[in-house]
Amino acid sequence: MPDTDDQMDLAREIRYELCGPGGDWETTTENVLGEQLLVFNNRHRDLREMFHAHTEKWNNRECFVIGKTRITYEELADRVSSATYRLQNDFGVRTGDRVALLAANSPEWVIAFFATTFLGAISVAINGWWTSTEIDHALRLTEPSVLIGDSRRINRASNLDKNIAVLDFTTEKDFFSPTGATPTLKNITEDSPALILFTSGTTGRAKGALLSHRGLIGFVDGTVHNGYEKKLIALRRLGLDPSNMPNVQEVTLSTSPLFHVSGLLAGVLMNMANGAKIVFREGRFDPADVLRIIEEEKVTTWTAIGDMGSRVMSHSDLLVRDTSSLTRVSSGGAHLSEHVREQIVKHFPQAAAAIGQGYGSSESCGVMTSIGGQEFQDNPTSAGRVCLGYEIQIRNEQDAPLPEGNEGEIHVRSACTMLRYWGDQEATAAALKPGRWLAMGDIGRLENGLLFINSRARDMIIRSGENIYPVEIEHRLEAHPNISEVSVVGVDHLELGQEVKAILVMKKNQNLDPEDLTNWCKETLAGYKIPTIWEHREEPLPRNASGKVVKGVLTGDQELSIYKD
Repeated sequence: MPDTDDQMDLAREIRYELCGPGGDWETTTENVLGEQLLVFNNRHRDLREMFHAHTEKWNNRECFVIGKTRITYEELADRVSSATYRLQNDFGVRTGDRVALLAANSPEWVIAFFATTFLGAISVAINGWWTSTEIDHALRLTEPSVLIGDSRRINRASNLDKNIAVLDFTTEKDFFSPTGATPTLKNITEDSPALILFTSGTTGRAKGALLSHRGLIGFVDGTVHNGYEKKLIALRRLGLDPSNMPNVQEVTLSTSPLFHVSGLLAGVLMNMANGAKIVFREGRFDPADVLRIIEEEKVTTWTAIGDMGSRVMSHSDLLVRDTSSLTRVSSGGAHLSEHVREQIVKHFPQAAAAIGQGYGSSESCGVMTSIGGQEFQDNPTSAGRVCLGYEIQIRNEQDAPLPEGNEGEIHVRSACTMLRYWGDQEATAAALKPGRWLAMGDIGRLENGLLFINSRARDMIIRSGENIYPVEIEHRLEAHPNISEVSVVGVDHLELGQEVKAILVMKKNQNLDPEDLTNWCKETLAGYKIPTIWEHREEPLPRNASGKVVKGVLTGDQELSIYKD
């Protein structure tokens, strides 16, 4: 096996070959929103350009499959053109307008996204698991002119503004049928806004991260480059020529929701760039059906967020289904636990060598670090090395950069970073710092070029791939007439990653009733946010000098004595 120096030399040689002068991934530095940042020279300049390049290249291949519906790349282009025309002429959508998308994963969701962005309008990706209250907040914040979705979720949007036109594609599927009509399109700049993705809010309300055409294209280019570079390094070490490798279509099972980075950006946009077939499934997550699809569609790649992987690997049908086509299984939304890694190696041995993970967010609009192969096996707790086009700093509480080995808040910058939070100047100012450095809100350190994240040092809970900020749940519970104090924390869970725990102090003569409190939460909170563990305490919750509850004391990570007077 080659030594470390030889491996690093080969990696540098391939990086220069790909990204140096004349390379397919040649890089340069350009002014992006006032900062000199690294970009690819040979990039697409808007989503229309990128879309047409991919659909023309792969036109005869199948692009989307769901149930009995199969759509080729060529057919997809026709449907997007027609939907763009209808949005423009039937609904009057213009540059800068918002079009909200509220539906389960489907080709219609993707078509509506492209049609919206082709017009220079902004797609608003609303979480399909949200309650009426949460959906109402998103609509009031973004003020869309059109809401597109399926019946089940649109019915949950119970307080719609009369000025919002509604298109229910469960009953109006003709909207997405090809007609041959051609829309009138205006120029779009690279930094024009394209998409709003919602993130859990530290102040109790979801924030809308506004992403640009440049950001979405940069995500695709950067992620495809990162994968190709790693593949080329592996082939060269084996003495193989990639030009002699067969061009076999990848088949991706897309179970990550499209309102997530992992669903839309990684699951659809990136896979379209590679000419993959993207398979959706209907209805709630069903491990037996996932195994059926893997066998029947010969799925090669699957990103299993949260507990999806564990549920599939523990299902009895795993023993009777052919899953040998599956060569890459990854995890999204949270760190890949040792237990899940061991299960993948055991049940999908053909995918064991390709296990890896990365680190990113809606706000960063990209995979900032990644790790895989032997390096991941040697450093399973690391989030990986910095990817091309990204810079990372670890900063202290005074916002000063820290040397390697020191723990602090992770900051990142790139040409892909969000433009701002929609309608929230205060949150934008707190997250986007001078030089367009983005404060990630995570605590970590760099060691030998590898990023390590201290997941226990933050309030945020990641349950089954969904980010949950406790303050939103705390605000709801504090409004209950029988509760005096509340604190919400994350508790480790073998399959979910974490689950939600509420620690309560009840008012005098009141008892804790988990069923009542669960129903109270259900009125305004999505199901994944509702606590599954309830703890009643008689004593007041521990607080610091500023009156803030010290959650480290509640979880046992800190000593109570240091907070005593």
